Amino acid sequence: MAKKTNKIDDQFQQVEETLTKTEQFIENNQKNLLRIVTIVVGLIALVFGVQNLYLKPLEKEANVEMYMAEIYFQKDSFNLALEGDGQYLGFLDIADEYGLTNAGELANYYAGICYLNMSDYDNAIEYLSQYSSDDIILSSLALGCIGDAYVELGDLDEGLDYYEDAVNNSDNKFTKPKYMLKAAMIHEHNGDYDKAIDLYKELQLNFKSSPEAAGIERYISRAENR
Repeated sequence: MAKKTNKIDDQFQQVEETLTKTEQFIENNQKNLLRIVTIVVGLIALVFGVQNLYLKPLEKEANVEMYMAEIYFQKDSFNLALEGDGQYLGFLDIADEYGLTNAGELANYYAGICYLNMSDYDNAIEYLSQYSSDDIILSSLALGCIGDAYVELGDLDEGLDYYEDAVNNSDNKFTKPKYMLKAAMIHEHNGDYDKAIDLYKELQLNFKSSPEAAGIERYISRAENR
């Protein structure tokens, strides 16, 4: 019993020594610790202020500006969507003036798609490359559309790289089969028939309900008979 009591006393003594050292450290470094706490509180207040007093109103303003650009985009009025109509901004100005907002980021995507539809492939690549998002559909489409632009420019190898990036970006059933088929067709064009056949058969097996899988047997047969 005495040994157990001594052990408990030793533990209390160690705790007291630790507390004493901690108190001494705080006392010796009180000014530095206070300065650190002040900086941390200031940073938290700054982040809160930027988010709520600057970025939120800016996001709302950007969405209002982008409304008409999206309408023009839906009507295939790509020049108006890009440049604006004199009253509302187009995607180019929105991307430039509201780059810190989600709307400004999305404007880069829209601008790239507009340029792609206008056959301005260099600008399409430039704006689509500036787009970044956690949205698995739009981020995959952006990569695939960059691939389309490179293919239109005659750079099949670069186009293939972006199609493969789009395929690997997400397993969703909308974009993956779309760019699997495009990648397979480039492989077939390049004479890489085994790679093409593998992609065609993966489409047939895993994405049989997709539009890209319709008539896929014909693609498989063509590649196998080369």
